Amino acid sequence: MDTCFYCEKNEKLDSLMIPIVELEYSNVYLNRDQKHKGRCIVALKQHKTEYFQLDSTQNAGFFAEVTTVAKALQNLFNPGKINYATFGDLVPHLHVHVVPKYVDGLQWGAPFDDSVPKQLCSEAEYQRLVQQIEKEIENLRQ
Repeated sequence: MDTCFYCEKNEKLDSLMIPIVELEYSNVYLNRDQKHKGRCIVALKQHKTEYFQLDSTQNAGFFAEVTTVAKALQNLFNPGKINYATFGDLVPHLHVHVVPKYVDGLQWGAPFDDSVPKQLCSEAEYQRLVQQIEKEIENLRQ
């Protein structure tokens, strides 16, 4: 396997995202770029590159966790729509970007992309977001 920052949990991962919570099938991260408030990544714990590599239990479990994260973001931030994206050309590890979009906000009505400047937060704001999201995910899982 080539280097995978999701598996290695190295400096590259830390530079892009902050861990929120470890679930049964996935790790949930807050994207440091918060131009879409609440943007998270749900990354499969195992190193796989395609959804068809998952068995039916893994597939159902992983997508249930993606759904839980999306519901938590909806409850906390009330976006007009949540976008979901899976790429993997440059980062070949199964992961889903869960991206809240806001009516009349940035990139509303178009796919989100990273062509606009990043919006970084203070460490205190990151920690506040992480705590809010973690707590809401825990509430939904009870």
